[in-house]
Amino acid sequence: MAANECDLLIIGGGINGAGIARDAAGRDLKVILVEQSDLASSTSSASTKLIHGGLRYLETYEFRLVREALVERERLLALAPHIIRPLQFVLPHVAGLRPRWQIRAGLFLYDHLGGRRRLPASRAVRLDSNLGAGLKPDIRHGFVYSDCWVDDSRLVLLNALDAADRGAQVRLRTSFLSAARVGAFWSARVLDHQTRVRSEIKARALVNAAGPWVERVLQQVEGIRSHSQVRLVKGSHIVVPRLYPGEHAYLLQHPDGRVVFTIPYQQHFTLIGTTDVPYEAEPAAVSISADEIAYLCNAVNGYFAQSISPELVRWSYAGVRPLSDDEEASASKVTRDYKLELDAPEGQAPLLSVFGGKITTYRRLAEAAMAKLTPLIGGSKTSWTHRKALPGGQIPSTDFAAFAAGVQQRWPFLPVELALRLARAYGTRIGEVLGAAESLAELGHQFGAGLSGAEVDYLRRHEWAHTVEDIAWRRTKLGLHLQPAELADLAQYLRQA
Repeated sequence: MAANECDLLIIGGGINGAGIARDAAGRDLKVILVEQSDLASSTSSASTKLIHGGLRYLETYEFRLVREALVERERLLALAPHIIRPLQFVLPHVAGLRPRWQIRAGLFLYDHLGGRRRLPASRAVRLDSNLGAGLKPDIRHGFVYSDCWVDDSRLVLLNALDAADRGAQVRLRTSFLSAARVGAFWSARVLDHQTRVRSEIKARALVNAAGPWVERVLQQVEGIRSHSQVRLVKGSHIVVPRLYPGEHAYLLQHPDGRVVFTIPYQQHFTLIGTTDVPYEAEPAAVSISADEIAYLCNAVNGYFAQSISPELVRWSYAGVRPLSDDEEASASKVTRDYKLELDAPEGQAPLLSVFGGKITTYRRLAEAAMAKLTPLIGGSKTSWTHRKALPGGQIPSTDFAAFAAGVQQRWPFLPVELALRLARAYGTRIGEVLGAAESLAELGHQFGAGLSGAEVDYLRRHEWAHTVEDIAWRRTKLGLHLQPAELADLAQYLRQA
């Protein structure tokens, strides 16, 4: 095939688009993925950063979704032990909210629905130990269970990277303009924002994984009338200085029936979220509101001895979840399940549109998408992504602690905190970042917070990083640590590259 011809054209560089690209490329299909901005530049980098079953979804009887998510939690922990790690959650019990018997029953189901093997079982605990650190002294009882934390934007990046390693073209800052069927093919028009060049892509199938823009893309496809609708729900988070010692998270019940997480973040901070607010504006313009900040602060202040206020917020972010509309009245109760809509008239090129989904189940979603497409466009029908580690995840026995110790031994000049960050971010590919360096000086320019010229150059060459935001907020998560002058220094370095 020519450079602008492919089996599968995927629109959207979030977790679902990247996951489908990886799966399809591994089935010997020629794939082109186009993304209007950067990988994970929207919803997929604005999550609560959890790989979890969704404990609260048991209340809405979404047992299939919870079970699938719990099974995936185990698989993903094995496939990417560098960017995914176990996280202990403490659920304080307070009178007047969910009763203890209901919590116990939910946790029993949570322990057993997904065939838990790697993570410890839930249990009741007294909160007069470290597990109750920071809580008000009258909160004495609770429960502990386990889920996983994930570097969400790097999960997207690693799927795209593996897809590219398997032959896919990943075209960032490239907008989809329109598409029309021409017999058994799609003729799609795209715009490269960097060169301002418009081009045509000929594809045997089209995947609309545009997330919050999924309906807009359908409007740009000639002759398509969708039967599904997307419901946009805004989820916002705040980051404040560390609220409590320890590496555990809290799940806090709120009187309105929702739950709020507090999660240790970037060593010195606590991540708090999320909200669920109906959203109708332009997804790219989403931001947290003052009411949402107040809501999250109030949720925390009901539990913690140390009160927080909006003035303590060091950073905030918001994302638009493109949920499959099930006509549920409450935004927080709209299903997080996904729906795949296939438009495939006989003898004509198919279109698959993705509605909804959650980051935990992206791999299963990709498998389901390929199960619909391979009978129509060919490619291997054998599922494979459940057994192949993501880039950097080929860690022996998935023992990250032993791997991190090996990194420190191989590059002893690295400060312990930096060695751990690099091991987490790059896994077994860390050697491609550090090379044969024998000192910090040999890693080149030092921007601050442990970010070096060698790492920036690696991100530019191998991970499609072009801007300060790409590097500081998505590839490395160092934006909270870098000072304004250091960010300006990074911008200057990128301009000269």
